[in-house]
Amino acid sequence: MRKLPLQAMIETAIFASLALVIDIAIPSLKFGPSISISFAMVPVFIVAFRWGVLSGVIAGFLWEMMQIMFGDAWILSPAQAFVEYGLAFASVGLAGLFSGLIKRSAAKGQTRVALIYVVLGCFIGGAARYFWHFVAGVIFFKKAAIDAGKSPIIFSLTANSVAFFFSTLACAVLIVLMLSTSMRLVTSAKAKRLSTVSKSAS
Repeated sequence: MRKLPLQAMIETAIFASLALVIDIAIPSLKFGPSISISFAMVPVFIVAFRWGVLSGVIAGFLWEMMQIMFGDAWILSPAQAFVEYGLAFASVGLAGLFSGLIKRSAAKGQTRVALIYVVLGCFIGGAARYFWHFVAGVIFFKKAAIDAGKSPIIFSLTANSVAFFFSTLACAVLIVLMLSTSMRLVTSAKAKRLSTVSKSAS
């Protein structure tokens, strides 16, 4: 596995901390009983687009660990914590699968194409996260669904799909607005890394 450059490791820690700050300091926007919007995934998406999957996964994992450390996690059991906080938050970093496509498109001046990849990356990372929340809902909150007279699968799918769509959409829109002003928020990481490699080669 390719090692992360020092700059990437520093940024990963910083963006993970920023995700925690947003998560705690900025309340989720609630529209009705089932629609909740949070922008906390934005820093993880950005670092994943800057440095790729590994950096994004680590940032998501660090965010989750800090949530637990600061008492901002709702833990029912070790297994539930592993699924909902270990796997789920780390999976947000899968948005980094589109890192190369975004940077190559931006380098060719295809800003719109790059932004499409940004949106796709956000939805891949968001879907991966909420898939694990869905699994946790079916397994660990089965009794609550049954008590409410609902199928655990339908109950968890409904709750998590709504949260996934609106939170991911909000994050994607915000990132697109930021990158529409300057793609360097993402592309500068590649430029610095390449310059470092060039210097070491010479």
